[in-house]
Amino acid sequence: MTDEKYIFSGKAKKNLVITLVVGVVLAIVGIILINTGGHHGGGHEAHEAAGHHDTAVWLKRLYADIWINNIFFTGLAIIGVFFVAIQYATQSGWSVGFKRIALAFGNWLPIAGGIMLLMFFVAGHDLFHWTHHSLYEEFLESGKPNPEYDSIIAGKSWYLNTPFYISRLIVFFVVWILMFRVMKKRMFAEDLEGGTNQWFKLRSLSAIFLVFFAYSSSMAAWDWVMSIDPHWYSTMFGWYVFASWWVTALASIALIAVLLKDKGYLKIVNENHLHDLGKFVWGFSIFWTYIWFSQFLLIYYANIPEETIYFIERLHSETYVGFFWINLILNFFLPFFLLMTRQAKRHTRMLKVVCPIIIFGHWIDFFLMITPGTMKDNGGFGLLEVGTILIFASGFLFVVLSSLAKQPLVAKNHPMLEESLHHHI
Repeated sequence: MTDEKYIFSGKAKKNLVITLVVGVVLAIVGIILINTGGHHGGGHEAHEAAGHHDTAVWLKRLYADIWINNIFFTGLAIIGVFFVAIQYATQSGWSVGFKRIALAFGNWLPIAGGIMLLMFFVAGHDLFHWTHHSLYEEFLESGKPNPEYDSIIAGKSWYLNTPFYISRLIVFFVVWILMFRVMKKRMFAEDLEGGTNQWFKLRSLSAIFLVFFAYSSSMAAWDWVMSIDPHWYSTMFGWYVFASWWVTALASIALIAVLLKDKGYLKIVNENHLHDLGKFVWGFSIFWTYIWFSQFLLIYYANIPEETIYFIERLHSETYVGFFWINLILNFFLPFFLLMTRQAKRHTRMLKVVCPIIIFGHWIDFFLMITPGTMKDNGGFGLLEVGTILIFASGFLFVVLSSLAKQPLVAKNHPMLEESLHHHI
């Protein structure tokens, strides 16, 4: 039971490669449709409406889609490490049987960091309005007032400037990756050594990681998502992005655990473990809704123009109003009612229905956070978006499953293994 090793079969690899190729084809077809006007946001009019920049609409939309997916899967990767750290810091035993699924997510971090850095250099001007130098000069060289000068953005220049932004991005990823690798090394060393020495070291390391994560994840949310709308800010935004990442990762861990069980793996995981995972998914779907509603209600009730513009762009736009309501349906109403009963949380059949809904629902959540600010009314959801999702999802799964295949699925010498074996609720 504790010596299981996942076999990443040739068929599974082939299916992921096919998925990636299909994603590339769909993305190319989507780009062609945008350019020929056969898709929402396409044609000459959309190009004219794109603003004073010369970037073609299809290219700007591709940049936005890559950024959305990279933020989404970066969240899955770092929350995987966060999940493992939480288990050690709280001395939890119930999760021993599937903890390595979450750990495997962290292997995506180096790829995510590389894409993030590359995309900022390639597409920074198209994604982030604050990167344009003309916004910061109050007067032109001729001495005349600069019509593009933005006093609000200029006032944030101490924080929103390219060198500091890139420095933060690099520091976050370097520390995340280093701490992940040390945690992974110690977890696998525990398999060989036994005892509690590595467990105590991991508990201390996890506590340090959690403190750094608390600051870095919030700042990452400000940098990578909130600064797309540089005039707008929300003091709850770090929590909001974390809540979306967290419930997505929980749903992903649960879904992979269920699918592995269907293949005959994870015999240690029973309906009691699934029940706890289901409760986490259900409970944090409500938590995400609480954060969403708190942010929305405060802004709606205060009715301050510089705050309400964020929701006006999403609620009063034909392009995004449908997604606004789909976001709530997929991420609150469906999970809330489908997972409400005890039996629903304990059955793999229901988890296989609800978890994909939540994962896709929170992709829509990030789509709504990013696209209106970058594309204005030229955004949309079509073949290009489906294609980029398939490309990133297949790449992420390939990395995760490759990692799972390299080590035993279950930590056979974990001090809490017996507690997990006898977990009952």
